[in-house]
Amino acid sequence: MSLKNTNEIDIVRVKTSKIDTVDFENLTFGNVFTDHMLVCDFKDGAWEKPLIKPYEPFMIDPSAKVFHYGQAIFEGMKAYKDEHDDVWLFRPDQNFERFNKSAIRMAMPEVPESIFMDGLKAVVDLDRDWVKKGMGNTLYLRPFMIAIGSGVIAQPSTQYRFMIILSPAKSYYSGEVKVIIAEHYSRAANGGIGAAKAAGNYSAQFYPQKLAQEKGFQQIIWTDDATHTKLEEAGTMNVFFKINDTLYTAPTSERILDGVTRKSIIELAKSEGIKVEERSVLVNELVTAAKDGSLTEIFGAGTAAVVSPIVGFQYKEHYYELPKQENATALIIKDKLTKLQYKLAEDKFGWTVKI
Repeated sequence: MSLKNTNEIDIVRVKTSKIDTVDFENLTFGNVFTDHMLVCDFKDGAWEKPLIKPYEPFMIDPSAKVFHYGQAIFEGMKAYKDEHDDVWLFRPDQNFERFNKSAIRMAMPEVPESIFMDGLKAVVDLDRDWVKKGMGNTLYLRPFMIAIGSGVIAQPSTQYRFMIILSPAKSYYSGEVKVIIAEHYSRAANGGIGAAKAAGNYSAQFYPQKLAQEKGFQQIIWTDDATHTKLEEAGTMNVFFKINDTLYTAPTSERILDGVTRKSIIELAKSEGIKVEERSVLVNELVTAAKDGSLTEIFGAGTAAVVSPIVGFQYKEHYYELPKQENATALIIKDKLTKLQYKLAEDKFGWTVKI
């Protein structure tokens, strides 16, 4: 694999920004996009020169392999603005590494750091006015790659498009979150693509999630595909359980995504003296803990939601309400993590990167 003149990034600016037409106080997650986007194509075995251009639709051949064989991966990241109007990224190196792990698993070319990281910083810097100050205000960053090579033969594409689009955001989830534990459907299987951030992983969740929502639940806690006895993820998030004084979360595997927020919470919790164990939590163990009162918290963790407390779960038609917590671990960790991201607290981990 080689690069074609990627030492610089060409930039075509919009003539007039649309930022003044946006109601930043009433944003629907992922529906509004900034003025610019980054585009870089892979052709003839090499990456071409990246281009930042006005955000716009583009044409693609109907036989493009992304439509027929699902070669598509993405990342979810955020940019934050501090009180001094400086813009920061949070652990972008982790997203870069995971993106290329996903690319390898999906038989796609790895994106060079000079394109991914430099391109990300350049496009965020160009649209930095879209990053609003204040806790809860962020700029959601979506790097992704799709197969654009034409032809419906079942084999990997030879042409790809890497892009970065940006979307101003507020909170992802709102209101109480109730979950149902999966007894039939699974998010992923051993040997599959569960550890890759592949588009198909998410579309496969839509139908069982629709069934759960029809029953009054916002999300599903997925179980392992073989026995449906091990608790794995919650919707599109990693999931944590607090039983007695210990925080538990499933270990990463071929079925479980190596979440950046997940690993940050583990490190942050340990630094605060909270006991953390990475091991499989069994469904029966959770039910028993709910019955005897030792289960005090469940919460999801991910880039979009950061931390999303879960108020109760259903298993085999029985609903278990969690007790209200005065000083919930989930909210303590969320507060410490978000203050670090917004530069309201010292970043002793070296996780934040200034644009």
